[in-house]
Amino acid sequence: MADLLSTAVSALQTYRRGLDTTSHNIANVGTAGYSRQRIETATREAMPYGNGWVGTGVDVSTVRRVYDEFVTMQSRSSTTSYEEQAAYASLAERINNLYASSTTGLSATLQKFSNALQAVANAPSSSSARQVMLSEANTLAAQMNSYATTLNGIASELNQRVTSATNEVNSLATAIADLNDKIVVAQNRTGQPPNDLLDQRDVLLDELSAKVAVTTLRQDDGSINVFIGTGQPLVLGRQASKLVTGPDEFDASRLQVSMQTTSGTVDVTKSLTGGEIGGLLQFRDGMLEGARNSLGQLAVGIAALVNEQQAQGMDLNGAMGKALFAVGGVETLRSANNTGTGSPSVTRVDATKITTSNYRLELAGGTWSLRNADTGAAVAMTGSGTAADPFVADGLEIVVPAGAVDGDEFQIRPTQNAAIGMKVLFTDPSSLAAALPVIASTASANTGSGRLGELSVVDPTNPGLRTTASIVFSSPTSYSVDGGPAQTYVAGQPIVANGWSLMIEGTPAAGDTFGVKDNSTGVGDNRNFLTLADRLGKPYLDDGKTSLSGAIGRVVADVGVQTRQAQVSRDALAAVQQDAIAAKDSVSGVNLDEEAANLIRYQQAYQAAAQVVQVANETFNTLLGAIAR
Repeated sequence: MADLLSTAVSALQTYRRGLDTTSHNIANVGTAGYSRQRIETATREAMPYGNGWVGTGVDVSTVRRVYDEFVTMQSRSSTTSYEEQAAYASLAERINNLYASSTTGLSATLQKFSNALQAVANAPSSSSARQVMLSEANTLAAQMNSYATTLNGIASELNQRVTSATNEVNSLATAIADLNDKIVVAQNRTGQPPNDLLDQRDVLLDELSAKVAVTTLRQDDGSINVFIGTGQPLVLGRQASKLVTGPDEFDASRLQVSMQTTSGTVDVTKSLTGGEIGGLLQFRDGMLEGARNSLGQLAVGIAALVNEQQAQGMDLNGAMGKALFAVGGVETLRSANNTGTGSPSVTRVDATKITTSNYRLELAGGTWSLRNADTGAAVAMTGSGTAADPFVADGLEIVVPAGAVDGDEFQIRPTQNAAIGMKVLFTDPSSLAAALPVIASTASANTGSGRLGELSVVDPTNPGLRTTASIVFSSPTSYSVDGGPAQTYVAGQPIVANGWSLMIEGTPAAGDTFGVKDNSTGVGDNRNFLTLADRLGKPYLDDGKTSLSGAIGRVVADVGVQTRQAQVSRDALAAVQQDAIAAKDSVSGVNLDEEAANLIRYQQAYQAAAQVVQVANETFNTLLGAIAR
């Protein structure tokens, strides 16, 4: 009877454990990250009898967590990828909306200025047209300021979000390390996996993967090691490392992420990928940096082209034109590791060659070198770096400091601050130089077919620019200016003198005379602004390969393409994430129908075992009664 009772009791205990486990599953049907549990049963060791072996019942060998590590890792990886693209796309959309607006976007803003310029060219003496153009110039400058301010605001927001996400990573890492400790203690005490603690740790790992890409390595004691970046240990057993944010080597307003170690901090910014942090850093170093530099290049190009043409013209008061726009200067940043003194002086000298790149200037072995900050490619320089003979590269002049020492390094940003510093330099609309300061004429006695072509100013600083000059042809191929030495005339090539350039079309005859004189009374002259309007649509930037309108179109298109790619990738990854989560839930999630069936099964088994106990009790009582008689 003892064997019968013992067998029945083992069944009672086992199915009671099954009921408990099923009840626990049902109770946690809404608990995030909970993995349903199942009891694993095993028969007890049978007892030998002369006529065979007789079983002695059942035991619960373990309570197993229904868990598939491969499916879990897929779910975690999809979360990492989705959160990265979601962070990137949300920020990209803001820049795209900023630049592509049909009313306040880049194209619309420049078009309004161009239309106002054309209105002045059509009516150069109109004070109202001039006032409108000056107003549109102020609007253009203000809009460029606004774009730059918005981009700078996004950069500041990124710093805050990176800091916040880094703090969350630290909190999660500490919590994972604490759970490692509890799991090791619990497993050592019972020899069985503490399922609920394992689920809690997996939830934390899922949350961590939403912040940054992680890799994990399970240990024999039940703990798990967590690595980020290129293998930097975030959690090792019961110890958690700490991430900190700090200023960039060159720019204190640009945060980098470092890991604290026993020997100091290690910069891990470039190795962090995935998750919110990866998306934020990828956006900052790629799209945002490019958008700021491209905007600055546009500001430099617009200001330089307009100012060049203004300088070649004459205003309504008869004075030579002056610069209309100013932009922010080149930004030069010292490395925090420099031991020398001074910083290089860098100025823009050729807007057509200014690029959207940042540069690193370094002194090594007594020799200065320049390289692209993004690609690391060397950039050729001419000159010696002195004030009398500065280095020249990509439209920049660089004068290096005398106090620099080997190892000193500087970052040069030619365009990043240009747009935020853009402004209009005068308020008087009569200062708009729509006219050319010189005018050409043809002598009435000329006999050849030569006629006046384009007259332009090539050197507005030439002191003889507005002095009356006479061009006399001694033959169809020879001429002199103001009785000077004879010069060869080549058809199709301009005559250049006193800072102006004049094209003669047709074939002049010997004795033909042409004149160039001051245009001081040319109030209605519009030739300079006609040239400016034409130049706005002609190649200028990128070493004369891209027009301003083309550059704007390129910037808007690039931002739009990057934004669309990020949106498509985000939406696709969202679907992948949903599928991965569904696959995980199908394995580990609680199914109430299944649990209800288990509940009935265990209940019936428990009741049957109870009947066996009752039979054992009645049999035992009968046996006792028989002996008592």
